Amino acid sequence: MARTYKALALLLTYPTEDLQALAPAALDLVVAEAMLPKPLIKALGKLVSELVSQDIYDLQERYTELFDRTRSLSLNLYEHVHGESRDRGEAMVALLELYRTKGLDLAASELPDFLPVFLEFLSILPEAEAASLLGEATHVLNAMGERLKIRGSSYRAVFGAMASLASQAADPGALAALLSEPEEDPNDLTALDKAWAETAVTFGPSEVGCPKAGALVETMQAEPGRAPRRARAGAAQRA
Repeated sequence: MARTYKALALLLTYPTEDLQALAPAALDLVVAEAMLPKPLIKALGKLVSELVSQDIYDLQERYTELFDRTRSLSLNLYEHVHGESRDRGEAMVALLELYRTKGLDLAASELPDFLPVFLEFLSILPEAEAASLLGEATHVLNAMGERLKIRGSSYRAVFGAMASLASQAADPGALAALLSEPEEDPNDLTALDKAWAETAVTFGPSEVGCPKAGALVETMQAEPGRAPRRARAGAAQRA
């Protein structure tokens, strides 16, 4: 089991003052486990520095524009594979069952394909198994990393870290297909409304709510030296 996954989950959560306080400890975990090459650790350090030093409202606005208002950067993994089709709902049910077999239960308001939740799950698995599961998503993660690179976002470091931890490289064809998809303008509200107009599957409550890092904070405080758990909407509890 690798706590580096927990640290990455924390760094991908919605910025709060608690996150600002805990981000350096997450970086310390990454350094201590030494699972990532030094250039990636340095890049993660830059992200942590921004999270700690910049105005919280600017951080929140930037996060929302990147991950909540830009569909090609959605942190819901199956959104990139299945969109809002029925297949996505079926895939999430299967993923939930996988979580439960490993002793991880989610709150009703949490989507299992939300990337910080997935990283939290990987942190409780043997390292080889975690790397293998992460490898199945490398084409999505690499595409998001490339899009973040174009935007000059320090969040790209988290995706570079995941690519480094994965057991296999991205399939070139699948990666090219994702990168060929047109980018949305997050400020074009009419286009966004059209893109999100049809929702074939409802999974969990209709409104997930504002993302928070509450459960991550609880774990960090309860277990000094461990990266906290993610809570975008409610806390995941292990069975």
